[in-house]
Amino acid sequence: MSAIRKLTPFAKEAKQKGLKVYHMNIGQPDIDTPEEYFEGLKNYHKKVLGYEPSEGIDELRSAFSNFLGKNNIDYSPEEIYVTNGGSEGLLFSFLMICDEGDEILVPEPYYSNYNTIANSCGVKLVSFETFIEDGFHIKSKESIEKVITSKTKAILYSNPSNPTGVVYSIKELQMIADVAHENNLYIISDEVYRELVYDGIKYESIFSIEKIREHLILIDSLSKRYSVCGSRVGMIATKNKNLREEIVKLCQSRLSTSSVEQYSALNLLKIPTSYIENIRDIYQERRDVVCGILGKIDGVKIYKPEGAFYLIASLPVDDAEDFCKWLLTDFNINNETVMFAPAEGFYMNNEVGKSQIRLSYCISVKDLEKALHILKEGLRSYNNKN
Repeated sequence: MSAIRKLTPFAKEAKQKGLKVYHMNIGQPDIDTPEEYFEGLKNYHKKVLGYEPSEGIDELRSAFSNFLGKNNIDYSPEEIYVTNGGSEGLLFSFLMICDEGDEILVPEPYYSNYNTIANSCGVKLVSFETFIEDGFHIKSKESIEKVITSKTKAILYSNPSNPTGVVYSIKELQMIADVAHENNLYIISDEVYRELVYDGIKYESIFSIEKIREHLILIDSLSKRYSVCGSRVGMIATKNKNLREEIVKLCQSRLSTSSVEQYSALNLLKIPTSYIENIRDIYQERRDVVCGILGKIDGVKIYKPEGAFYLIASLPVDDAEDFCKWLLTDFNINNETVMFAPAEGFYMNNEVGKSQIRLSYCISVKDLEKALHILKEGLRSYNNKN
């Protein structure tokens, strides 16, 4: 079950009782979708809504190539394939490189939907540990190497990270690259939050490390940076010819992605970079507000995430899932409450995340302040009753 949506039935019941629920459980951007996207929809005038090429329309593959090139990530249109969101790109990756029972390494905590995809493919995720005290950065090459087995096929990570917001340094990426190169492993780099990097940090893609490019699978999506989660337009790219042949087969197995969405997405990739820079500044302000408030709540342990729009917080409770459920069923302030994602679902070892929650700051500053006030008062009330 999704760690992000696990408590949705309780949130639904709260709303049916007339409560307002602040959703800090899910990375659903609240920023308006650009008008350019809807203009693309209006300008779609084909008389027959037919199949498009399985690999994606040529115009969009070229647009993705140009977009990536602005970040010094050099893939030709022929090395890029349009997918139904980034999730299908991940599914294709698992199916291409793994047989049933094979293993993929992930830094823990990790995006919980990786579990769903792995389970559907008969693949086992194996985690290497990172810690809240280190801001969830990778401590050493050895921490990765010690979990490699004869069944290990790849290293998978998101950068910036969902659920932690960590942005991996070039030193950490070099560790991953060295381990992959020395052990003949693939690298699956999930880069859907690439532009959402704060405090002037320079984002580096692992693509910059030339020796691993033949073993690199890059995943991207338009969902987060352009607030179009519902459009389901993503991409998978690789320079590996054998993998590209397998991607074509998988693309053909589902015929094509949505024609209308692909043509509308073209407009998004033409938007000036200043749009994304403005979005980044909005999320950075929200991050600063969240960290400022959480840092003043007794017993809450945090770090300062460097990217994306998530962080994991350690709470002064024994069971964060029970607390999150209680917020929805038994606690409100002025008929308002808040929903978080219990962090144990982002860990292989659930006990490690037992007292943690993942927060998404995809709501306005005003709503964040209200939601975190509910958290503060809720912690006091919950601990007093226990």
